[in-house]
Amino acid sequence: MSATTIKIEDKTIRAAGLTLRYLEAGSGHPVIFLHGGSLGSSADVFLRNMPAFAKAGFRALAFDQPGFGLSDVPDDHSVGLRRKSVLAFMDAMGIPAAAFVAHSQAGGMALQIALASPERVTHLAVLGTGTLLPPLEEAKEGLDGAAQQRLERKMAHNEPTIEDTRKLLEANLFHHELITPEELALRHSRSTGKAFAAFVARSDLPAAPKDPTAVPLWRRLTEVKCPLLLIYGRNDRANAYERAMKLREFAPQLDLHITPDCKHLVPWDAQADVERLTIPFLS
Repeated sequence: MSATTIKIEDKTIRAAGLTLRYLEAGSGHPVIFLHGGSLGSSADVFLRNMPAFAKAGFRALAFDQPGFGLSDVPDDHSVGLRRKSVLAFMDAMGIPAAAFVAHSQAGGMALQIALASPERVTHLAVLGTGTLLPPLEEAKEGLDGAAQQRLERKMAHNEPTIEDTRKLLEANLFHHELITPEELALRHSRSTGKAFAAFVARSDLPAAPKDPTAVPLWRRLTEVKCPLLLIYGRNDRANAYERAMKLREFAPQLDLHITPDCKHLVPWDAQADVERLTIPFLS
C-alpha cells in the first residue's frame, strides 16, 4: 500500500471543555503533529506528511489547537492555553506518551512540555522554530519576513482576501507550485470566520512581560531528556540559516539539519527531507 492510499480520518473529541477537531491515520506508537501560530494554521498543514508516517507503522495524529481551524474558540487565547491543550488532547485520547513533530511556534510549546513533563514525550522533532535559535547581534528580518509582518498587521483588523492568503503562503514557501487552487482554498477557509476572529483576539493580547533572569529556550535544548531532532529551511526568514549555524557552534551535539530550497513552511517545502529524517529518528 502506498502512502497516498492511506486513509486520513477527520474526527472531533472533547478535551478541557472544548471540542477539538483532529486528523488520524495508521496505528502504532502515537506521533502528534503540532501546527504553528500563523493565520490559517491548522492540522491540515500535515495532510501531505501523515500518510508516510502511518505507512511506517505509526499512529499519526494532528489536531486543530483551540482557536485554529475547526476547533472551538476558547476564552483564553494565550500560548499557555494552547500548550495545555496538547496534554489535554493526549489525556482525552488515552495517550500517556507520544512523539511530537512540531512546526514553527509549536516547537517552543513542545520543548516546554518535554522539559516540564518528560514522561509524556518520547521523541521531539522541531521544524523551523525561530525562537529555538540564538539571536544575531545585528538581526534583519529580510524581505519575506517584512512582507509577512505587513500582511499580518493589515489583517489584524481586516479579514484576508484569498489573494492575501496566497501572498502569505508565497512568503513562507520556496516552492510556489505547491500552492494549488485546492491548497489555497483550504488554507483560506482556515483563515476566515471564527479562525480569523481568534487570530484578532490573539493579536490584541498584550505582550507578556520579559523576565530578565529567564534562560532563553534555545539554551535549554541540551536539557531535553528525549531524543531531539531539529530541521530548518536554508531559505527561511529572520536569518534562520545563520542562527542555526550559531546554534551548531553553541551545541555541536544537537541533531540539527538544514534543508535547501526551503522557507518557513518546512512540512511542505521539505516534505521528502522531513519524512527521510524523522521516520528513522522516531523508529
